[in-house]
Amino acid sequence: MSKNVARYLRWLVIMLLGNGLYYAFFPYLPLAARHQTFKVDLGTLVDAWFCLIVFGIFELVAFLQGNRGKTRQG
Repeated sequence: MSKNVARYLRWLVIMLLGNGLYYAFFPYLPLAARHQTFKVDLGTLVDAWFCLIVFGIFELVAFLQGNRGKTRQG
């Protein structure tokens, strides 16, 4: 698998997980944070925020795995 395909699949997983979390919490969100179909509103921003959190978790895990096994010099 090429690096580009792997990158696109990773972004797809991030977006699907972020949106899945958003819709899992959807019934518990305040009305203002619920996305209305075909409108750009606060719900769109909240949805993007969930995706950003998932992206941050992916980056943190990748960072920690990249540092695993390296000895600290100092």
